[in-house]
Amino acid sequence: MTAPTERGAEVGRRIGVGLMYGLWRPRVLGGWRVPATGPVILAVNHSHNVDGPMVIGVAPRASHFLVKKEAFVGPLGPFMRATGQLEVDRSTADRTAITRALEVLAAGGVLGIFPEGTRGDGDFAALRAGLAYFAVRSGAPIVPVAVLGSTERPGRLIKALPALRSRIDVVFGDPFEAGDGSGRRTRKALDEATERIQKQLTAHLENARRLTGR
Repeated sequence: MTAPTERGAEVGRRIGVGLMYGLWRPRVLGGWRVPATGPVILAVNHSHNVDGPMVIGVAPRASHFLVKKEAFVGPLGPFMRATGQLEVDRSTADRTAITRALEVLAAGGVLGIFPEGTRGDGDFAALRAGLAYFAVRSGAPIVPVAVLGSTERPGRLIKALPALRSRIDVVFGDPFEAGDGSGRRTRKALDEATERIQKQLTAHLENARRLTGR
């Protein structure tokens, strides 16, 4: 498996821009909040298949998302790898995926994570510890991202996708640090970081809903 490249991720971003704006009507709010340089973790709520491609397309920087290995099937697999996305086996502690993700951050890149682990209500109610681990281990700030409108049903032509030309809001929040500044990486420190992260992400989602009326 080849390592993800920044060039590949930028190609993916440019393809994503065309697809997302061609198929839907994204409205991006707060994109300027994403730091222009240095390592960053995008923490995205996840309620629909289009959430990842949408953020990849509209984010101001090229990003590498951790994506379940089941999505890397058929011709989509080589394409996703070529555009810098990271395959992860959710059934185990995937050391290869963890190493690749940390390498992205060590190189000053952008790592995209769905902290809920899988599609759900998209409300950040159940967070896994992976986000806290990457944030504490790398020291990278977290930028919360709320994708709203991707689950609306009226006018949907394809069941697995939002209605074509419907508006989807992508709201970027202020970056924040997950750790307490001590540099601790113990289980207790990660649990405390997860609690801090959940409060920040939930508050951002509530603010994004007020802002967009979703």
